[in-house]
Amino acid sequence: MTLEHIALYVSDLEAARAFFVDYFEAEPNDGYHNPRTGLRTYFLTFAGGSRLELMRRPGIPEAGAREARLGYAHVAFKLGSREAVNALTERLAADGYAVVSGPRTTGDGYYESCVEGFEGNLIELTE
Repeated sequence: MTLEHIALYVSDLEAARAFFVDYFEAEPNDGYHNPRTGLRTYFLTFAGGSRLELMRRPGIPEAGAREARLGYAHVAFKLGSREAVNALTERLAADGYAVVSGPRTTGDGYYESCVEGFEGNLIELTE
């Protein structure tokens, strides 16, 4: 069994698309629009084949992304090295994104950082 994709509703679809293309080298599709419902989406494909669907639809209420709540907590990207984690964390911080934690080695042995990305969504960067 393979996880096909994860979907995420966003307020600014184009900005979210640009965030993942610019920082994570995502390859976006041409997008989809359902004129009946107003739904607009992009599928983003990352190295290794994992995919993220970004969605925007009128009437979806906003919630605090950083608040602890039941449901998905963050999206994690394996970057391949500590140097890559450090470099991307520094780049995101320099571009104004808040570093929530790290880079650090966690109690269970992961080397990671966590950054508050676009619209406050948490992005974990791992070795």
